[in-house]
Amino acid sequence: MSKIKGFSKLSKTEKITWLAKHFLTSNPLDIAREFSSYMHSNAEMQKLFDGISENTLTNFYLPYGVAPNFVINGRTYVVPMVIEESSVVAAAAAGAKYWSDRGGFQAEVISTTKVGHVHFLWRGDADKLFHIFDTELKDALIAEVQHLTANMEARGGGLKSLELIDCTELEPEYFQLKATFETMDAMGANFINSVLEAFAEALTEEVKSHKAFTGAEKHVEVVMSILSNFTPECLVKAWVSCKVSELGAFPEAQLNAQQFARKFSTAVRIAKADPYRATTHNKGIFNGIDAVVLATGNDFRAIEACGHAFAARNGRYESLSECVVEGDTFTFSITVPLAVGTVGGLTKLHPLAKRSLEILGNPGAKELMMIIASVGLAQNFSAVRALVTSGIQKGHMKMHLTNILRHFGASDIEIQSATTYFADKTVSFSNVREYLQNYRANLAPEK
Repeated sequence: MSKIKGFSKLSKTEKITWLAKHFLTSNPLDIAREFSSYMHSNAEMQKLFDGISENTLTNFYLPYGVAPNFVINGRTYVVPMVIEESSVVAAAAAGAKYWSDRGGFQAEVISTTKVGHVHFLWRGDADKLFHIFDTELKDALIAEVQHLTANMEARGGGLKSLELIDCTELEPEYFQLKATFETMDAMGANFINSVLEAFAEALTEEVKSHKAFTGAEKHVEVVMSILSNFTPECLVKAWVSCKVSELGAFPEAQLNAQQFARKFSTAVRIAKADPYRATTHNKGIFNGIDAVVLATGNDFRAIEACGHAFAARNGRYESLSECVVEGDTFTFSITVPLAVGTVGGLTKLHPLAKRSLEILGNPGAKELMMIIASVGLAQNFSAVRALVTSGIQKGHMKMHLTNILRHFGASDIEIQSATTYFADKTVSFSNVREYLQNYRANLAPEK
């Protein structure tokens, strides 16, 4: 039997026992001990983690690291990053160090507008609906949500606009209320969704009671009321720039500064033109972005979805970064939508998210946007630099060496020996396997 009713009502021990009995081969007691080993030693802290999600059995750990030397708008940051992939933090730190000697990163927030919709069906004269919306309904709807927007307005945010959109070309009888919001330092999802649901209820009642509507026109069928994670007007730009001659030489690839600039900018243009390359190119950008978003308790899934939609805004999936070489000036930049918050949600609830914000100097949402964009750009720079010089595998596999050795059950002494041996050699699973076999057979590997 693998189906169960009332699983959420079981205790943690009962959940683990059921899971072990029906889906695992190990002894339930061994499974329980294993899961318990990952739980927090502080009972109150574990209770907090248990409450963040549902059906919690234990904690799943990810490495928490930092990338130092990020100079952004003249200020130096140490940036917390949470990610499981080797070489990401090292690449971000390398990019940060490289540009710290060349003026650092510049960044600016272009806009912070967020969007939500009431999606509804309505049968009637669209011209009549738009006329009444413009003359009466819009003001009535805004008045109905005043009790929800007052606090946000007091902080400088709130509802920015409300418009009616005819979407009947997309779906019969389909209309939208499109609302835009400023949520200040909050991500604002709960605020936006509450306002949208209030709009939906008020719209239904206003149309039903309005004397101009008759028959079927009095009925509004609300399909859903929900914020959009596509926030193309919640934008931040980050860039680095220096003289081409200041880029330095890259002897490992036999490239001087001018040759590097040309090759690097060509690689970025390829990512702009080819969606196959653009996907991997942008994945590298999000290696950096997601790691900071996770460390600060923000929603990396929403940010990824929005970023990829933004990358396709021109009808073709493209690179989020650009590189321009004009005369003796090299400029590398990124423009990306980032809807993040520094108050509410996990940002203050999760102890390490709270600590991450402290490490960053307790930034507001706009400052955090600029930090995250700069990390994404640093990550992208390091990846493209590796691609056009030494190749991605040399540094990437070096960072994976310890993981490969652990995969083969290497001891600490074997890891130390292998690290020395592979300092100037190619790292691969087969090479590491062969080295360990020789080492364990007491055959000194050739130098």
